Amino acid sequence: MSAKVNTLTAGRPSAKGSKAATLASIADKKDTVRVNFDLSREQHTRLKVYAAKQGKTVKELLTDYVEKLPTE
Repeated sequence: MSAKVNTLTAGRPSAKGSKAATLASIADKKDTVRVNFDLSREQHTRLKVYAAKQGKTVKELLTDYVEKLPTE
């Protein structure tokens, strides 16, 4: 009786799905721009603590702030 031998293969397990589904999910994504700026360590800590007290991430907090800015 021969035992079944599992062989290892290279690649990402998540890549075995349908490429059409992957491309469809990308098509729904809005065009974004990355924002990057420096803060002092103290400012960063204050921002993180404030966000946590609001129950939000820093990204959510800043995104909400930008949404509330007046438009010209």
